[in-house]
Amino acid sequence: MRVLTVVGNRPQFIKSAPLSAAFRAAGIEEVSLHTGQHYDAQLSQVFYDELGLPEPRYSLDSRSAAPDRMVPGIRTAVEVERPDWVLVFGDTNSTLAGAQAAGGTPVAHVEAGLRSFDLEMPEERNRIAVDRIAALLLCPDERSAAQLETEGVQGRREIVGDVMRDALDLFAPIADRLRQDRDSPYALLTIHRASNTEPEQLRRLIAELNATGWTFVFPVHPRTRQVLDDNDIRLSPRIEAVEPRGYLELLALIRGATRVVTDSGGLQKEAYWLGIPCVTLRTTTEWVDTVAAGANTLVDPNDPSNLGSVLTNASFPENAPQLYGDGHASERVAAALYASRP
Repeated sequence: MRVLTVVGNRPQFIKSAPLSAAFRAAGIEEVSLHTGQHYDAQLSQVFYDELGLPEPRYSLDSRSAAPDRMVPGIRTAVEVERPDWVLVFGDTNSTLAGAQAAGGTPVAHVEAGLRSFDLEMPEERNRIAVDRIAALLLCPDERSAAQLETEGVQGRREIVGDVMRDALDLFAPIADRLRQDRDSPYALLTIHRASNTEPEQLRRLIAELNATGWTFVFPVHPRTRQVLDDNDIRLSPRIEAVEPRGYLELLALIRGATRVVTDSGGLQKEAYWLGIPCVTLRTTTEWVDTVAAGANTLVDPNDPSNLGSVLTNASFPENAPQLYGDGHASERVAAALYASRP
């Protein structure tokens, strides 16, 4: 069996690592394609280097998030490789482009059925579109599988867990060796979503973060950095701006933090699995169970005036339930591809 996996951004590089290992163990030939959606070395090549990922057979170098820039190159790879499956991850424009370019080749969608119910988010629109294309819907939990049934989505549903949990279990022991002792407690901060990096929105968020008096370590996404610089948005001396971190370094920073403040989807889960209270700078989340468990609090980025009190009161619940799998999702994905083989 041959599978063409389409990746293009940081979370997808991470998710692909344990899945590639599971494919090798199952005797599945994997052909990897990098769309170039994340092309900055700090957001792309660093993950191949530190996670030991094989270099992709196809690198489109699109240097764009536009799906129509990616589709022709993916379609060419499908025509040349003639895979049994095109496998896509999550909710990015690379995910949508991979599904659209597959043509007659069946699509398998990792993280199928997740919904934030916020159609203003391009990621939400991508999820819905890809689920309607996919022949195999690889769901992280029962909630997402039930959502697909509610929507009348036609593909075969399989509950496999979350491959990102597999990655965390695989790499956390290595990340622990990278932890650095710091003089004072800190919260880890990330901001990268397009809506939160509009100049006035970002200015509002930074002003409120400055006012909390908390110490933050802030790996700054290139897009966020440009908006900060172009609009003279000043960070408090207590916000330590650093270059984007690779996955292992970021895991080490999460491990050492007292809070995680983010607008990322992946960091909400990683914080949960590592037992760190999370504050999410969004009004909705696809990972609603982390909120229901009391480990994650949403803060409206349009009115973040309660951010300081939320940070102070955030805690991780005792007896938190196990969410999104047990670290063996990649093996289940491989088995599901075999079982559903056309």
